[in-house]
Amino acid sequence: MAEFTMELNDEQKEVRDWLHGFAADVIRPAAAEWDEREETPWPVIQEAAKVGIYSLDFYAQQYFDATGLGIPMTMEELFWGDAGIALSIVGTGLAAVGVLANGTEEQIGTWIPQMYGDTHDVKVAAFCSSEPDAGSDVASMRTRAVYDEAKDEWVINGTKTWATNGGIANVHVVVAVVDPELGSKGHASFIVPPNTPGLSQGQKFKKHGIRASHTAEVVLDDVRVPGSCLLGGKEKLDERLARAREKARKDGERVKNAAMATFEASRPAVGAMAVGTARAAYEVALEYARTREQFGRPIIDNQGVAFQLADMRTQIDAARLLVWRASWMAINGKPFTAAEGSMSKLFASETAKKVTAQAIQILGGNGYTREYPVERMHRDAAIYTIFEGTSEIQRLVIARTLSGMPIR
Repeated sequence: MAEFTMELNDEQKEVRDWLHGFAADVIRPAAAEWDEREETPWPVIQEAAKVGIYSLDFYAQQYFDATGLGIPMTMEELFWGDAGIALSIVGTGLAAVGVLANGTEEQIGTWIPQMYGDTHDVKVAAFCSSEPDAGSDVASMRTRAVYDEAKDEWVINGTKTWATNGGIANVHVVVAVVDPELGSKGHASFIVPPNTPGLSQGQKFKKHGIRASHTAEVVLDDVRVPGSCLLGGKEKLDERLARAREKARKDGERVKNAAMATFEASRPAVGAMAVGTARAAYEVALEYARTREQFGRPIIDNQGVAFQLADMRTQIDAARLLVWRASWMAINGKPFTAAEGSMSKLFASETAKKVTAQAIQILGGNGYTREYPVERMHRDAAIYTIFEGTSEIQRLVIARTLSGMPIR
């Protein structure tokens, strides 16, 4: 087990600087254009693939970093560049985490490479969990997967929403209900391979922020996938369902469902995204305050501005500390006994909203225009308190963990 440290080693610093250079030289110059276009920035993803950032090998190296800091460091630097483009680059990772969290070694080896493609033919993947009537309330999920024993196939029907890369993905990971009587404990995750009949893209959403990231509905109409596409395999599923049925009446029993296992693993990473956006806005505001003069002196000499910047930096550093702690705990198998993963996501996402709003205020009228990036950063920051569990859900998870109540 690696000791917890706040100091990156030399190799991590090299990776951080490399990522920062890509974010500064490739992502930032393209940010405003793709925000306006509201389209997937395929050329930027292609560039990321060429240099090795958008690849299975790179993310595996960061994911299995013994310190736990590889992924949050990566997310912070890329999202410092631009949240919309960065999400297009890392969005495939959520589907990959879904396979890593629930799949067999064979499934991991088969499907994750297909999610990324290669430098000559870049692909993306989508994780499909939320539904029109089941976002935070995963127990209300309606998408059904029924096993056809004669053909060893699963038949999936339903509609997913808010899916990053939904419909344009090469591989979709879909969470569906296999036993409605068990609520959220009766869920399982499935791989839907490329070009599977019955899967189609529904509405593409026009969003307030992260507009360079493709978000859409995914419609599943009698989608048939082989039995081997059930993540973890049927034997493991049957055992888990049997345990859940046996313990269903016990108060306080906690049984992970497929979607929650994915989100639990990814929440600190989302916190790191928020830290990156907050840091970017803070840096713009700090530089502006140093150079913008009013009444014959830089506005940073005004205590009202200086104190805001002091609070912004303090909150950003505190958010990073929570994210790094949760990431270290996760990689070293430390249980989140106080919902530390949710804590990190909650505080970092709220910090991003607050800091980007303060940055606009420091820039005044300029901050409200698209001539300066803080306006875009503020729009982008709004998503962090919503996706992968709203701030209200994070507080609920934390409170129930502390009280010993079941998380449903």
